[in-house]
Amino acid sequence: MSQVNDSKPKLVVRRATPADVAAVVALTERAYSPEWGYTPEMVAGHLAHFPEGQFVAVYDGRIVGYCATFRIGEALALSPHRWREITGNGYGSRHDPSGDWLYGMEVCVDPEYRGMRIGRRLYEARKRLCSDLRLKGIVFGGRLPGLSRRKRYHGDPAAYVEDVKAGRVRDRALSFQLGNGFEPIGVLRDYLPTDRESLGHAAHLVWRNPRFDPNPRVAAAQREGRMRETVRVATIQYQQRRVKSFEEFATQVEFFVEVASDYRADFVVFPELITLQLLSIENEPLSPHDSLVALTGYTARYRELLASLAVKYNANIIGGSHPTAVADGDIRNICYVALRDGSLHEQEKVHVTPNERKWWGIKGGDSARAIMTDCGPVGVMICYDSEFPELARHLIDQGALILFVPFCTDTREGYLRVRYSCHARAIENQCYVVLSGNVGNLPGVNNFDIQYAQSCILTPCDFPFARDGVAADTTPNVEQVAFADLRLKDLAVARNEGTVQNLKDRRHDLYQYSWKRRGG
Repeated sequence: MSQVNDSKPKLVVRRATPADVAAVVALTERAYSPEWGYTPEMVAGHLAHFPEGQFVAVYDGRIVGYCATFRIGEALALSPHRWREITGNGYGSRHDPSGDWLYGMEVCVDPEYRGMRIGRRLYEARKRLCSDLRLKGIVFGGRLPGLSRRKRYHGDPAAYVEDVKAGRVRDRALSFQLGNGFEPIGVLRDYLPTDRESLGHAAHLVWRNPRFDPNPRVAAAQREGRMRETVRVATIQYQQRRVKSFEEFATQVEFFVEVASDYRADFVVFPELITLQLLSIENEPLSPHDSLVALTGYTARYRELLASLAVKYNANIIGGSHPTAVADGDIRNICYVALRDGSLHEQEKVHVTPNERKWWGIKGGDSARAIMTDCGPVGVMICYDSEFPELARHLIDQGALILFVPFCTDTREGYLRVRYSCHARAIENQCYVVLSGNVGNLPGVNNFDIQYAQSCILTPCDFPFARDGVAADTTPNVEQVAFADLRLKDLAVARNEGTVQNLKDRRHDLYQYSWKRRGG
């Protein structure tokens, strides 16, 4: 009788990928609770900011462990801090590519698989990463689950930590950390107030990398960040004109995608409400209700057009926006993003203008999610969305490096509201912002009569960037294409070594925003 030799490993630890996000979220909800688990946007943020620092343990095809890390500078790592401050509210958004310490944000194991040393495997993966990057070591706040039961015997958490270190008391978390080579350097008070077992406190723990070279010049070379690619962006200042058929409209869209592709653009950006041009096919004024019914009839064809063009011309297409009837009967203003790998993504306009509510009955969406592309994570804010700082910050915390803003404005005043807001978003988030607007007129299309635009590509205002913070712009009210090459590495330089460092210098101890879980 022959023996079956099953050489396939059942338990592996590997780097996490975007495909693991849903499973990691489910794991954290099993390990903690649905209320305290991570959101998909948080996990996406971990992967976007520092993909090589996130690990999963997989047993028989099921994710049973998760480990999240990011790099951080020594001054922050070794000073008193709280979990929300140091982790950027759980998104890992304080990742510093030149940081000389690895911060351990999370290690989580499925309750059904504890006792299999999964946590130990994840810690070993973290140590290997620290050694490979030649960082000084690992630092984090370690739980003290036995503190609440022994409070009356020890009084102060520092005394409790000392007793555990001396072996007089055993703590299931801290004793494990000590056994894995970590040493306490103090207590982080009020580190995580929701941790009742630890009374909100944590042990400030470090593991010092034995491969780290203390020579400052060698250490500086070890911490050098890797180069990231340059991204070429084409923004289309699109002229609205009458068309007789969807095919004629598609020909115009394809023309601009082809031109951008000829210039090897990575992204092609179209304006908000570009598809209202299709209403001119009827050649008669329609009521808002009838207009939306007519536009919804084109949704499938427009989505298919964008997806096919993205693959055909090897370009990522930010497809402006298209009013769409969703499953519950509401009308949403949706930007369809077609990537050159053939995938199609959606971003609803979150903030609806008074005119959109009055004339079209459009309702705002409730999610904002960064989209992972082959050029890194990006975000979309549709016109009015750009005038609300919270939305941009939410996308940046998920790792977005470029924010695309399809807009539609009828007057210079309206345009300047969007333009000035977008430049503020570029400065405060140290990111690139790309605007694309309509020009031209469409007589007979209700509430879409005249257009004003000066599309542009904006940068932060600092030495690595264009002098006026404008990488490229167009002539107002003329159909035109503007190109710019955007160096993503310059963003990292500005964020970590710039004249000002807006993202790094946020006062997490004083203020924060909270995005509700029902959306993104």
